Amino acid sequence: MVAIVSLLDQEHSDKLNGLIFSLEREFGIRGVQMTPYPHITWLTVNDGSLHNLQETLGHAAGICCKFKIYTTGLGIFPGEKPVLYIPVLRTPSVNQFHSQLHKAVCLISQEIGQHYHPGLWMPHLSLALGDTTPEIVAQAVLFLNRESYSWQVELDNLTLLTRHGDLFLKDGVFKLVGVGEKGTIKLS
Repeated sequence: MVAIVSLLDQEHSDKLNGLIFSLEREFGIRGVQMTPYPHITWLTVNDGSLHNLQETLGHAAGICCKFKIYTTGLGIFPGEKPVLYIPVLRTPSVNQFHSQLHKAVCLISQEIGQHYHPGLWMPHLSLALGDTTPEIVAQAVLFLNRESYSWQVELDNLTLLTRHGDLFLKDGVFKLVGVGEKGTIKLS
């Protein structure tokens, strides 16, 4: 699997990592650290060559401007191993960027993760996943509930993350350098 993400700026990476490491200290959960870079995931892809994805993202980054995302609160994807996260608001620029990126990647890959379809996608910044239980996540929410997590983060990259052993590591970082309307990709 390959993840197409945007890495957070240093300030917000430090904030998110601070929360992640405090959850590890308090509750022993560290599964989210299999991806050592705080990020928002735009898509996951199960097929297609890495070279084609790198080429597509390089082209997209060259014509897309930096843009801001906004976060607030805490969220949970329920289940046997629930995911605890900070929601990213679906603003018009976020929706447009995601939709256009989805269309561009669909041209080279038929196996985009089902949760990343524009109608289903729930953008977020993961805090805990993989080694959680409903009980631990409930305690973690109480622990984290002292803040609103209302952040404004400027995104300036598209990044490919691929599995290397137990970790997801960078396989290409593409700076958003285009001019024009923020968050817009015109690939078709």
